[in-house]
Amino acid sequence: MTGSRSRSGSRARSRSRSRDQLRLRPPPLPEPRGPLSAAVTALLRGSPPGSAPLPVPSPEGCSAYGDDLQLALYILYELHYQGFQDVPDSLEWDSGLLACRGAIENRFLGALRGDVPVDDTETAEQALEELQLEPVVDDGGVSHFLRDEGSLDHLREYAAVRSLYHLKEADPHAWVLPRLHGRAKAAMVAVEFDEFGAGRADEIHAQLFADLMEDLGLDPTYGHYVDAAPAEALATVNLMSLFGLHRALRAALVGHFAAVEVTSSPASRRLAEALRRVGAGPAAVRFYTEHVEADAVHEQVVRHDVVGGLLENEPRLDADVVFGIRATTHLEDRLADRLLGAWREGATALRVAWAPGPPGTRQSGPGTAKRR
Repeated sequence: MTGSRSRSGSRARSRSRSRDQLRLRPPPLPEPRGPLSAAVTALLRGSPPGSAPLPVPSPEGCSAYGDDLQLALYILYELHYQGFQDVPDSLEWDSGLLACRGAIENRFLGALRGDVPVDDTETAEQALEELQLEPVVDDGGVSHFLRDEGSLDHLREYAAVRSLYHLKEADPHAWVLPRLHGRAKAAMVAVEFDEFGAGRADEIHAQLFADLMEDLGLDPTYGHYVDAAPAEALATVNLMSLFGLHRALRAALVGHFAAVEVTSSPASRRLAEALRRVGAGPAAVRFYTEHVEADAVHEQVVRHDVVGGLLENEPRLDADVVFGIRATTHLEDRLADRLLGAWREGATALRVAWAPGPPGTRQSGPGTAKRR
């Protein structure tokens, strides 16, 4: 019996190591969605020897929130995270790619500033108070839909879309740490410490989400669902990188983080209820129950110490915090409209049709599925 258990444990550790090796491998480049993203991927793959550099189309002709621009920006940002297969790490700081990224960022940021103007009289505290007010009657948001009537497939789609962020959860917010001081820095580090598992690899929130995906029959490989994700999902992730990679937008990133923490606990509670209702396994439920408790604490720390500490040191940044909050809400609302609009019509919100396997068995994903 002891020998059998030993062999079983060895096989389990071997499977775990195999999964870890797969997750550590950079993802392949996504499929282009237009001339801008096609030019960016061509640049990353490299021109034939002796050929002239490939021209990059101007982002001015692209929709600021559309598939082509958002995918091009997502690809360029990923050079600062896990990179891509067969793309040299040295391209992370290539001057031509940075110039291309800057032009795309200006298009995206300009659209955001036009769509979410900030009233100079509004404070960050007021904006956060508004986010805290849960409606007396459920407003029909995504977490309400999933709790009350969502199917297992709806929850799988939601997890696939959110995997673009949750498999690198807290990484974009870490960019702000060297740009904070004193109380704000100490509090932000404390929250990030929890997000990264408080010193335990198996408690890192990105790992907990990978466990959720496996529990739901999804592939937890980093970047697996990028091709399936709509532009609205790409934009929510790009916003974090946009704010995080620019020191001038550090207060907007703090505003984004505060908005996420303030709204996370009640939404996580509804999502945990949704997963229990459809019979999901304990690993899937655990990711959200963990966030119910952790984010209720984080909310107070972020509001009073991260935001409060930042504005105590740099009060002129109050409007930037508000902008980060408003921009976050704006893009989350756009994603909610995309998801709910499709689900209420009995359609998929993904860019591909797919057929997930049963819970607890990894499915191959939508890579070869028919595009909508």
